[in-house]
Amino acid sequence: MSSQSSSIGRRGLLLSVGASGALFALGWGASKVESAPVIRPPGGQDKNFLSRCIRCDRCRSICPTNVISIGGLADGVLNLRTPVMNYRYGSCDFCDKCIEVCPTGALTAYSGETTPVGKARLTDICIALRTRACTKCKEACPYDAISLAEGKVPVIDNDKCNGCGVCENICPANVLQAYTGRNQRGIEILSLEALKAQEQS
Repeated sequence: MSSQSSSIGRRGLLLSVGASGALFALGWGASKVESAPVIRPPGGQDKNFLSRCIRCDRCRSICPTNVISIGGLADGVLNLRTPVMNYRYGSCDFCDKCIEVCPTGALTAYSGETTPVGKARLTDICIALRTRACTKCKEACPYDAISLAEGKVPVIDNDKCNGCGVCENICPANVLQAYTGRNQRGIEILSLEALKAQEQS
């Protein structure tokens, strides 16, 4: 064997070992990184979801309302390419189609009528908080979880809200206040984990 081919062989071996080590370190590091609180599709609230989801994208592809999106870097390393709810694109009617096509059982049987995937919260750009001139979320809520207090200020009933996202999807605050440069809605759905953290802080 020539010294040149021997050198190439050693170099290839070192590169392979180095690449394997880097991948191992990346995997180990990712396992230590806590995932960001995201809202999963119905049936994805189990703590074993991440270990079962294979990022096949079937749930997003079949969703008739386009509310299921794909996690990005902002959602944390562990949530990359996993299904997350994005209410700017749609809302959830709990049709169960995503659960039916899930091949690994990451999405399990779920009742949207009784179990929330998240909860609605007003933000500081809610039009009704300042002008009392918007009642869109109250009118659209299919579960009567939003009522109007004195002065037409929306009030959210936590017991009735299940995180379907109709209110966030329909909220016109980001359109009517586009001049501010913000794209936030006047009402948003937060994950149960995020709400718990807020209550504890």
